Amino acid sequence: MSIPIDSQALDTLFREARTHSAWLPKPVPDELLKSAYDLFKFGPTSANGSPGRVVFVKSAEAKERLRPALAPGNVEKTMSAPVTAILAYDLEYYEKLPKLFPQVDARSWFVNMPKEKIEEHAFRNGSLEGAYLILAARALGLDCGPMSGFDQAKTDAAFFPDGKWKSNFLCNIGYGDDTKLFPRNPRLDFEEACRIE
Repeated sequence: MSIPIDSQALDTLFREARTHSAWLPKPVPDELLKSAYDLFKFGPTSANGSPGRVVFVKSAEAKERLRPALAPGNVEKTMSAPVTAILAYDLEYYEKLPKLFPQVDARSWFVNMPKEKIEEHAFRNGSLEGAYLILAARALGLDCGPMSGFDQAKTDAAFFPDGKWKSNFLCNIGYGDDTKLFPRNPRLDFEEACRIE
């Protein structure tokens, strides 16, 4: 079986990549974050809707706005991370469909859809884009620490007060301190997690 990328790339993206909670005091340049976006934006989403939105929280002021929303166990790791990405989704993503899916009037598929269905589509595809960001960041030499331990309502009030975007999860990004890693936890075997029918 021929694999189009080498084993080292697979190690970087998956086999050797770890979830980090401790960070080296090394800044992440804005250009590297832009490069990560320029990679992950090509990941597939339904009708190319691309509802994922990201706020890269870097400044001390922005970190302090985020602090009250963090679960106690996530405060130190987040405040010490060079960047914390708020992975969000746009509830009006369909307004961009004339640009993103010009082959048909895809906007009309969503514009009168019930709000809960729009949010379902946005959440699902925005979650995919969050995963693509993690892979893009790893491919560029960064480490990631995704997490759910935060108050969504407080985050949305602090960063998305108009209600058009909603937070999904957080991901600390930077250069992880490998000396603070614990042994990798197990994963399920194929037979425990998958079926071929």
